[in-house]
Amino acid sequence: MKKLLTVTLAAVLASSSMGIATAATAQSREYRQDRHDRRDDRQERREDRREDRADRREDRREYRQHQREYARWQRAERRYNAGRYQRPSGYVSRQWAYGQRLPASYRTRAYVVHDYSRYGLRAPPRGYQYTRVNNDVVLTAVATGLITAVIAGLFN
Repeated sequence: MKKLLTVTLAAVLASSSMGIATAATAQSREYRQDRHDRRDDRQERREDRREDRADRREDRREYRQHQREYARWQRAERRYNAGRYQRPSGYVSRQWAYGQRLPASYRTRAYVVHDYSRYGLRAPPRGYQYTRVNNDVVLTAVATGLITAVIAGLFN
């Protein structure tokens, strides 16, 4: 009888300790799963932020490209009469292109196009001006004379 009581007591103790262990294991599993879920949520939010950043970067890139659409060289859609053109003395007629520097004698008031809207031109960006050269108009930097766009054949 003593043996039976000892075996029963040992079985009860073993099963109760296993129950505690399985409860602790279940809690541990739940904790790990919860932690894993939170980590997945953080990772998804991080990926969303990265996608948003990439979208904004793409938008900025498109905006910059749109700003550059002054087109470095374009043919005028319409021709205007603006009076007789006289080039600066000592200069020969030539074609100007993007990236070249317009001499200072071309950047005087006589050659600057102030009424650009009359000729269907957009307002020049700050620090730039339209300059008439022969029958063309070039968009140049005021300070340096660097040509950023050429509109060919705007004048008769």
